[in-house]
Amino acid sequence: MATSNCTLHSDVSSELVFKATYFQHKLQGGAPWGFTLQGGLEHGEPLIISKVEEGGKANSLEQPLLVGDEIIVINEVELTGYRQEAIALVKGSYKTLQLTWFFRIIQPF
Repeated sequence: MATSNCTLHSDVSSELVFKATYFQHKLQGGAPWGFTLQGGLEHGEPLIISKVEEGGKANSLEQPLLVGDEIIVINEVELTGYRQEAIALVKGSYKTLQLTWFFRIIQPF
């Protein structure tokens, strides 16, 4: 379920439009959840989905996780952006995992 839409403009010379749609879903049934994270502040990158397992829980949502989606909240904890923090929250989720993420579309202005 999409919770909001926004359009942002960059301030680079060749302007781009960023359309970000936020999603929030609960995965049920326990691990494996069916996705892999990469990046994080410790690597100077956003915390993004790098792999989604075909037929896995994350792929079975009404709005499935996609490679490149950025995770921003896990189990109602707003992330600081560190991968190890996110992994600890995911591993601590036994039967339910609630995720909030956003999907970005970048287009020329």
